[in-house]
Amino acid sequence: MTRLRRRRTAAFAAGVLVAAGMTAVPSTSYAALACDVDFSANEWGDGGGGFTASLTLTNLGDPLDGWELTFALPGGAAQLSQGWGATWSQDGRDLTAQNLAWNGDLGTGEQASIGFNGTGYGGAPAEFFVNGTRCGDTSGNEPPTVQITEPVDGAEFAAPADVTVAAAASDPDGEVTRVEFYRNGLLLGEDDAAPYQWEMADLPAGDYTVQAVAYDDASPAASAEDEVGFTVTEPAGPAVVASTSGLSVPEGGEETFTLRLSEQPEADVAVDLAVGGDEDIDASPTTLTFTSGDWDDAQTVTVTAAQDDDTVNGTAEITASAAGHAPATVVVTESDDDVAGGEYVQRFLEQYDKIKNQGYFSPEGVPYHSIETLIVEAPDHGHETTSEAFSYWLWLEASYGRVTGEWDPFNQAWQTMEQYIIPGSDDQPGAGVDGTPQYAAEHIRPDAYPSQLDPDVPVGEDPLRSELQSTYGTGEIYGMHWLLDVDNTYGFGHCGDGTTRPSYINTFQRGPQESVWETVPHPSCETQDFGGENGYLDLFIAEENDPATQWRYTNAPDADARAVQVAYWAQQWASEQGNQAQIAGTLDKAAMMGDYLRYAMFDKYFKQIGDCVGASECPAGTGKDSAHYLMSWYYAWGGSYPGNDWSWRIGSSHNHFGYQNPVAAWALVNEPALAPSSPTAEQDWENSLDRQIEFYRWLQSAEGGIAGGATNSWEGHYGEPPAGTATFYGMFYDEKPVYHDPPSNQWFGFQVWSMQRVAEYYWITGDEDVRDLLDAWVAWAVEHTTADGTDFEIPAEMSWSGQPEDYDGAAGGPGPNPDLHATVEAYGQDVGVAASLARTLMWYAAATDDAAACDEAKNLIDALYAHRDEQGVATVEVREDYERFDDVYDPDTGQGLYIPEGWSGQMPNGDVIEPGVSFLDIRSFYLDDPQWPKVQEYLDGGDPPEFIYHRFWAQVDVATAFADYAYLFGAQTP
Repeated sequence: MTRLRRRRTAAFAAGVLVAAGMTAVPSTSYAALACDVDFSANEWGDGGGGFTASLTLTNLGDPLDGWELTFALPGGAAQLSQGWGATWSQDGRDLTAQNLAWNGDLGTGEQASIGFNGTGYGGAPAEFFVNGTRCGDTSGNEPPTVQITEPVDGAEFAAPADVTVAAAASDPDGEVTRVEFYRNGLLLGEDDAAPYQWEMADLPAGDYTVQAVAYDDASPAASAEDEVGFTVTEPAGPAVVASTSGLSVPEGGEETFTLRLSEQPEADVAVDLAVGGDEDIDASPTTLTFTSGDWDDAQTVTVTAAQDDDTVNGTAEITASAAGHAPATVVVTESDDDVAGGEYVQRFLEQYDKIKNQGYFSPEGVPYHSIETLIVEAPDHGHETTSEAFSYWLWLEASYGRVTGEWDPFNQAWQTMEQYIIPGSDDQPGAGVDGTPQYAAEHIRPDAYPSQLDPDVPVGEDPLRSELQSTYGTGEIYGMHWLLDVDNTYGFGHCGDGTTRPSYINTFQRGPQESVWETVPHPSCETQDFGGENGYLDLFIAEENDPATQWRYTNAPDADARAVQVAYWAQQWASEQGNQAQIAGTLDKAAMMGDYLRYAMFDKYFKQIGDCVGASECPAGTGKDSAHYLMSWYYAWGGSYPGNDWSWRIGSSHNHFGYQNPVAAWALVNEPALAPSSPTAEQDWENSLDRQIEFYRWLQSAEGGIAGGATNSWEGHYGEPPAGTATFYGMFYDEKPVYHDPPSNQWFGFQVWSMQRVAEYYWITGDEDVRDLLDAWVAWAVEHTTADGTDFEIPAEMSWSGQPEDYDGAAGGPGPNPDLHATVEAYGQDVGVAASLARTLMWYAAATDDAAACDEAKNLIDALYAHRDEQGVATVEVREDYERFDDVYDPDTGQGLYIPEGWSGQMPNGDVIEPGVSFLDIRSFYLDDPQWPKVQEYLDGGDPPEFIYHRFWAQVDVATAFADYAYLFGAQTP
């Protein structure tokens, strides 16, 4: 459990962390105060004279409405220097930590993470007291024991596998009240009576980890856990293979699936179909025959659901059996048309089940970017993940809570996010130490790097650091880093240990022309154990002295804002059910995330906003005059490693319309459950809401599409833009803010991602400032969309010409832009973008009673459902860009992987990094990927390879499109 101890976060975590990626909720029938304190210390300074102590207080008893932690420091020389997370005082050897206003209420199982710096370290305290009660004293209660008896660790099963998890549990001085079961960190359920077990059906091939957690009847309850791993392999021997394990059939309608054999038989094979369960569900034919010549030709089975008068969604199980073959099973759910939205609710649940059970999650319970590993886009490997994926997971579980009334999965998703992609105390040591970032110019091409630090360029003051530290009692940032290597494919591990997974990594660091094909992956905790002489640091920043070991993280504000947006909807839906109390702790965390998200509102180096030309001439900001109040491309923070020497924080000068989120801004101002605690946060978010709406209106083209954005730092070095460049509050219009290869506003996905939020915002508020904006955008999007319920085509790539008019807050808002134009250059079938487009249209339709928009949304989601497969919804993608796998640097174009002359190093697996290598050369693990041969064939002169990808965010967008349609319209259309 050392992994969990290391990754606890700065504020508090609801629940008791018991295993990687999961949370067990303790019993609530407590009658006394009980607690536990986890203490760790890190010595630093000359001779070890200084130290940083981290403490996590866990409330194991009744809820506390205030706490005071006391303990004695060993030795006679230990002195408190500064503390965070509490009001600290010292009397001789005795230290007292009194809760702050924001962390005094600790429910059962909730935690408060606090810490302090000191000198004269003499060892760990022997005991701790909370409100006078000694922690760890459970009145002699002995914890229970639990052992998973089946499956055995390392067991193998053939797919599709039915696996029973069984556990033996006992308590030496009482009784076991329940055993909870988890798979890959995701809660399956609990059993409150022996024999303790849980059934898992139809598991596909993959690696699995299961956990069992036992609780006793003490007050407070004690718990114990056990964990084993097993593998499900492809069937070893003849088997009947079905195209899907689950199917939803509309009442009075029909659907199909296919069957085939796994290997060639010597003689004809008869496959018999049996249906058990709801008698209204039937399948035909009842027998299929396969020969040695057509054994792998899929044959179709038609499933029907008869019309009936009930309002129950019946289920049945179809078993396809053949002598000498492993059978195939398909679970069929009838979508009853007598229930409002019933068919689309069932489609959501069908898709939800696939996402939760078809390989989208790691053994720790972390969502992968995609099921497939060979995929290169923003993440350069499918089993990395992003903060985006976590925010979409929250969407999935919020919709699940709305449909089922179950909110534990939503809380668990946030807790897993907090555990793995929000850097914890050990991940950002010394984050509270004062420090000012030094200026380094950005450059257009990677071959202009490393960039030189320039301490003579004035940098503005950070207007949030002291306020946030005062509010939360810590210098740590509560925000997601954008990229994780979930399987530790690169081998960096945590801070150079080489093994810890998931591990924080980064890629893009060298200007807007750096595509994913030109990146050098590197660890976020740079101990210089890998790479070159100075790790990877001197690929990006040149320093006169050797670069110091350090940690640094980059936040993608659209993901954190989406998490807040989802928290708002979770609050609304849970409140409608009377379940708000179940997610209150998670909403508090969302509010805190929104507080820190304000860093995205500021210029990169906190310089004044507007007419900012010349790095030395553009004045440093004071107070909030460095705030553009938009959601910029990133904010970032870092510090020395192991810590306490220096730290820094920066915003971003580049603003893309696609990152704006008026729902999050509105919620942080108007929803009490999401009110940030900092004194100026509400006003900042109110300013941001107004500015975001103005930004959308300023960027709307004559056709309706939304153009790129604006920057306060032209080309990243406060350069002078071309004469006549339009401005927004003095910031310069940028057709393709942030990255150029490909242009950042070429992808239609940014249109639908962002405008879906605008449509939601209009549905919530009726704000007429956005009605005209939406009317024009929806008309433009529908004009370029074809969907008939079975197939679809939507915009894929766009180009832009002209620019908007200057705007500086004039009355009436931005006017029309007759000289700004959007052109659709290509069309495609991106399932995630199509689902997000459908969601935009349906929220717009619900707010305006627009029947045509509703019809188009329905046509889109019906067409998506027609493209479903065993893992979700997908279409074929042709990847011509994979020709860049083996591109080497070309000084004429700047394309290819650039490594400076004289620089050399190694990736953890031994791949050499030096001038002349390619993307593939430093990622040789791709050569072992099962999909690699078709890429190699393409590189050898063949046709572009085709792939079917299942991206996590896209599959969630499809699921939530079904759920949103059921929520907004039921079985009716406007």
